[in-house]
Amino acid sequence: MSFVFYDLETTGVSTAFDQPLQFAAIYTNTDLKEIERVELRCRIAPHIIPSPYALMVTGIKPEQLVDPDLPSFFEFTQSVMELTKRWAPATWIGFNSIRFDEELLRQAFFQNLQPNIFATQFNGNNRFDILAAIYAVWCRNQGLLKWPTDLSGRPIYKLDRLAPENGFNTHNAHDALGDVEATLYLAQIISQGDPALWSSIIENRDKKKVMAKLETFEPVELVLRFGAGPPQTYVGCFCGTSEASATQAAFFDLQTGDPETLINGDDAAIFEAVDGSPKIIRSIATNKAPALFSILKPEFEHQRKAALIAANPGFRERVGRAMSARFEDGKTGPPIPIEKQIYGGFYSKADEALLTEFQKADWARRPEIVGMLSDLRLRQLGRRLVAFYRQDLLSELEVEQFESFVRERWYASDASAPEWTTFSSAARAIDDLRAQPEADQNTLDLIQAFLERMASKHFWPSGS
Repeated sequence: MSFVFYDLETTGVSTAFDQPLQFAAIYTNTDLKEIERVELRCRIAPHIIPSPYALMVTGIKPEQLVDPDLPSFFEFTQSVMELTKRWAPATWIGFNSIRFDEELLRQAFFQNLQPNIFATQFNGNNRFDILAAIYAVWCRNQGLLKWPTDLSGRPIYKLDRLAPENGFNTHNAHDALGDVEATLYLAQIISQGDPALWSSIIENRDKKKVMAKLETFEPVELVLRFGAGPPQTYVGCFCGTSEASATQAAFFDLQTGDPETLINGDDAAIFEAVDGSPKIIRSIATNKAPALFSILKPEFEHQRKAALIAANPGFRERVGRAMSARFEDGKTGPPIPIEKQIYGGFYSKADEALLTEFQKADWARRPEIVGMLSDLRLRQLGRRLVAFYRQDLLSELEVEQFESFVRERWYASDASAPEWTTFSSAARAIDDLRAQPEADQNTLDLIQAFLERMASKHFWPSGS
């Protein structure tokens, strides 16, 4: 299988409410030899206020956000989607990508009405995160890499420090293509320096192989990192699957837990093992390439405990119910923003067909297609897209509704703790950045002027 090393630069750090501004990727063969590279940029969506922190980190200039020569966010997602099809089947790899870049990419597809928001996992594609490989190297072959440290001597696992420490001297940090080159470089060190370890790590990209390994009930090692400490290895075995999700497997810690006590105990004890601290039973997302490794010679006591779990399917069912209950939320509250509804269910076949038509149609036809969609989420997003790029196709009432939506986003009260950047939070960020030593005051002046123009214009001009 081929590999796609990719990275995004974004308007901020919210995976739901920010957007990519730059996408870069290097497509390689199985031996990690480059075949093709791509770099894409786009304009900002009209309702998003960019984080001043993000602009300072990425170096993206305010004028680039509205450059008419750049494609719209909608067109940008179309281009990225075409790459997921053209390069398939491939493994999509980034640095901390499963938690960040992957979620942002899914949101981009969702908010721009792509039929398949899981494109990096379907059509023969799968995904992997090099950060998991870095943690595995720390635990299993530490001498393979040189480890930068902070002032207190603790190792640093960040890309912009790891790559230069290991000889990558051309790293343009916080540029998408520069980060892709650095990620590929580290992958090449691992794959060439310890081929067996690389093979074991990369095997976990296949959720079926992960489940097959777990369902043997043999003790296995899981590499995890929590907080600021170094990664650690946990020895455990499979002990059930969440009733709410087939990709959430339960991992019993054989070093600290006693399955016999829980097998004979009540449901409250099992829930405490799942939800308490320290955790005896952890959740493993089998579709997120966990750093899971077989053990050649397991300890006898670990094998004994694992055999008890294997012989008690009723216990595993109770664990599955406890895992499911852990994530239940019966609370009521304000309406859920549309972005937070991304995992509210798969689309019907009829809606998928309409979304495919939407992508190919011209704007004059698109409002009609939106009206035919049965999924209320898609209808809301579709109307929003038409408002972004062709307000002349909307009724006066729809235009008023769109303007109200944007005002609510831009001027949301601090008391409501919005997860997106508002004008008030952007102003505070600029003040904070100005107070920092060696602050680039000229760039901050440009960002502040840009935001003032954004507010005074009320809305950006539409157009695809």
